[in-house]
Amino acid sequence: MTENEMTALRDVADQSVLFHRGWFGGPEGFRWSSNGAPAGYVPEWECEAIARLVRRGYVVIEPALGVRESRVRVSDAGAGLIDLPTAA
Repeated sequence: MTENEMTALRDVADQSVLFHRGWFGGPEGFRWSSNGAPAGYVPEWECEAIARLVRRGYVVIEPALGVRESRVRVSDAGAGLIDLPTAA
């Protein structure tokens, strides 16, 4: 796991990331979370890292009907990786 991926995983574990569905309020993508509300755009490098973690099954975007932002959380598989050393 790269340093960028570990940073992204920790941010997700801290509940600092939401997924914006793109229906209203801007394009689809990851947003910072402040008390469960969107609080700005996640940088592109971290969006890419989170997307890789989602594909690998370490991060989950929870399905939610009728809302613009969905909770992003660490999966059980990802939780076991949080304290592993990182590769450059």
